[in-house]
Amino acid sequence: MSKDPRALTPRAIVDELDRYIVGQKAAKRAVTIALRNRWRRQQVPEHLRDEIAPKNIIMIGPTGVGKTEIARRLAKLVQAPFLKVEASKFTEVGYVGRDVDSIVRDLVEISVKLVKDEETAAGRSRARQAAEERLLALLLPRPQPAGATTREPGRPIELPANMAEYEMPSTRDKLRELLRDGKLDDRTVEIEVTEQHNPAVQIFSQAGLEEMGINLKELFGRSQKTRRKVRIPDALALLQQEEAGKLVDMDKVVKEAVHRAENSGIVFLDEIDKIAGRESAHGPDVSREGVQRDLLPIVEGSTVTTKYGTVKTDHVLFIAAGAFHVSKPSDLIPELQGRFPIRVELEALGDADFLRILTEPENSLTRQYAALLDTEGVKLTFAPEAVAEIARMAAMANARMQNIGARRLHTILERLLDEVSFEAPEMKGREVIVTVDYVRERLVKLLEDEDLSKYIL
Repeated sequence: MSKDPRALTPRAIVDELDRYIVGQKAAKRAVTIALRNRWRRQQVPEHLRDEIAPKNIIMIGPTGVGKTEIARRLAKLVQAPFLKVEASKFTEVGYVGRDVDSIVRDLVEISVKLVKDEETAAGRSRARQAAEERLLALLLPRPQPAGATTREPGRPIELPANMAEYEMPSTRDKLRELLRDGKLDDRTVEIEVTEQHNPAVQIFSQAGLEEMGINLKELFGRSQKTRRKVRIPDALALLQQEEAGKLVDMDKVVKEAVHRAENSGIVFLDEIDKIAGRESAHGPDVSREGVQRDLLPIVEGSTVTTKYGTVKTDHVLFIAAGAFHVSKPSDLIPELQGRFPIRVELEALGDADFLRILTEPENSLTRQYAALLDTEGVKLTFAPEAVAEIARMAAMANARMQNIGARRLHTILERLLDEVSFEAPEMKGREVIVTVDYVRERLVKLLEDEDLSKYIL
C-alpha cells in the first residue's frame, strides 16, 4: 500500500487493517479517523495548527480481541514511532514503579532507531560498494614501492614489477566478480573493525537515572579497533555495517526523530483499567490515583527532557486499552477522562470469528504453522471441516474457562500439532492432513476433562 499520506484515507486504512485483523469495525474506524486528523492538522493554517489537539482513544474490551494489534498495525502502516507500555508498571511509583517520563524517553529512542534504520537502508547500496572496495583492497593489496621506507634522500622510488598488473582494471574487476558470485566465500581475511566496549555497570536505582537522562553505556563506553580473522561473507557484512554507520548523519537523524516523535508518535497505554479507581486505604493500591495524576501532564501535553533534547507531548496520540471487568472508564479521574474523548468498545470473539481468524488474514495461524513445517520438508494441510472444529473448540474452551480471546487458538493449535512438530525432522517429504477426526482425537477428551484442560488449554 502507498505510504503517501494523501492516499491514506480512513477507508483505505481500514481496508489495510482488515487484511490482518478480523472484525472490530468500530475500533478501526476510530483509530483511522484519529490518524487522518493528524494529516489534516498539518494542512491547516499555522496559527491554528498548534491549537488542534489529538483525539485520544480508550478501547474497551476483553483480552485477545485485537486492541494492541490494531494500534501496532496502524503505526507500522504509517511508519510512526510506536510504544506499548503497561499502565500497571507505574502502579507503585515511589516504591518500585517507573517514572512516567520514561514513556517519552522510550518513544524517542524508538523514533531514533526507526529513522536511523531508514537512513541506513537508503544508503545500503553505497555502503555495500564501499565495503567491497575495502575488501578488494585487502584481497589485492597495493604493492609497496621498493625501498619506500629505507631509500636514501633524493633517490627516486622504484616501482615494483607487478604495479602495472595491479593497476589494470581487468584484474580488480575479475576479483570483484568472483566476490559477488560467492566464489571466494571459503576464504578468510583479517580485517580491522571498531568494537564498542562497555564495562559491567550495576544499576540499582532506575528512577533516579531516568531523571538525569544519562546513558551509562555512552558515558563509560569506549570504542576500540581490533583485528579479526573472519570468512569473506562475514567480513563483507561487518565492513558494510561500518560503512553504513559512516554514511548516517546522526544530527539529522536526531532532529527528524524528535520531530516524528512529537508529531507522529503513538503511545499505547495497556491495562489502563488496572489504575482506575480511587485511592484505597488498604492493600497495594495506594498509588492508583497518584499514577493517573502522574500520567495526566504527559497526556495533556508537557515538555520532557531526554538525552536528545526536550520533547513536547502535545501532539502525541495516546490510545488506552483495558478490559474494565471490575472498574469502568468513569472510575478514572475526571481530568484524565477528559483527555480521552473517544471511547470504543470491542466485541468478544465467537467461533465464527475464530474461523475467520484461522483462514482470512495473510498471517493466519494455519499459514504460519504450514510455513514452519515446510522448513522441515513436511507439507501441512488443514481440511476446512477441521478448521471449523478448531474454531468451535476454542470458543468452547473460552466459555468454560477464562476468556482469553484469540490467544486461545495458539494453545489449541500447539496442543493439536505437538506430535507433528516433534517428529517433523524424521517426516521429511511427507504430507500431513489435519482432519476433523484428528482434531477430535487430540482435543475432545482434553476439553471434557475440565480439571486437566484448565492447566493445558
